[in-house]
Amino acid sequence: MIFVKWSTDWVATGKNPPSLLNTLISMFMAPGVYTEEDRLFPDQEKYQLFLVGIAFLAVPPLLLGKPLLALLEHRRRTKVTAYHSTAMAPSQGGEEEGDEEGDGDGEGEGGEEEFEFSEIMVHQVIHTIEFVLGSISNTASYLRLWALSLAHSQLSELFWEKVMKEQGFAAAGLPFPLNGVVLFLVFAMWLILNMGVLMVMENLSSFLHALRLQWVEFQNKFYHGDGSKFVPFTFAKLDKEEDTD
Repeated sequence: MIFVKWSTDWVATGKNPPSLLNTLISMFMAPGVYTEEDRLFPDQEKYQLFLVGIAFLAVPPLLLGKPLLALLEHRRRTKVTAYHSTAMAPSQGGEEEGDEEGDGDGEGEGGEEEFEFSEIMVHQVIHTIEFVLGSISNTASYLRLWALSLAHSQLSELFWEKVMKEQGFAAAGLPFPLNGVVLFLVFAMWLILNMGVLMVMENLSSFLHALRLQWVEFQNKFYHGDGSKFVPFTFAKLDKEEDTD
């Protein structure tokens, strides 16, 4: 949708470019309903409804996939263990060897964790809910960054209209020395407003917001913090290890 919108000459076609922000919000708030005046391509609401349907159909595999695979794997291991136990039952080395093997099997079975399907299911439900809500919140966060860019363009138009057009260009009717001075001062004011508000404050807020999205919204999909603690290399520690050896 982004590529189609920005690669279309809307002036030549005589159509109004649709708002992608409103279109994406309407995809989920009103599925199958297109609210903009002009379309990006024919039957757009049908494709949007199809994509939203795929998003909802992806939830059951996320919810049931891992628990069912774990259940099948547990049944497979149970069958394999039962088969080996049956095959090793008629021992050829006498009753003592059979007792030793039986003790070993008992320790092996006791060492394995007990399979709890309900525990895995509850754990997967929590992860699925967290993933779905995270996907919605992440999308909303990136749309918020998009909204910041729209606010910047509106602010720049506001400064140009209110400062330059209404004040600066209106001073052109003044006498010769005065109109240049007034236009220079108004232009300086407009430049300061653009540099101070748009180029500094707004860009800084956009940068901080994008940085937060990178660390909070994006990297939480890959970073879990379950690795080994980083220990920096020091020669003092190396000397201690050598002395210990």
